[in-house]
Amino acid sequence: MNAKHLGSDFDSFLEEEGLLEEAEAVATKRVLAYQIAQTMEEQKLTKAAMARRMKTSRSALDRLLDPTISSVTLLTIERAARALGRRLRIEMAEA
Repeated sequence: MNAKHLGSDFDSFLEEEGLLEEAEAVATKRVLAYQIAQTMEEQKLTKAAMARRMKTSRSALDRLLDPTISSVTLLTIERAARALGRRLRIEMAEA
């Protein structure tokens, strides 16, 4: 039995494997995409209407809402927040 990671936490495992930063970025994007989609649903806002509010294309909005695509700019996320009447707040936390 390979006990290399026995007793370590999952974050430590991901860090040792060089995957922690990517996993955190994907998780953050999933949360943002979920929050945007939920707020759109609450406001009964279609994707077409949301794209118009953001002054972007429907395909750009689809990329923003796709939780598997982590390469979205802060400007795009900020535009989505503003289009929904929200503010984007980012903070750094201690590791």
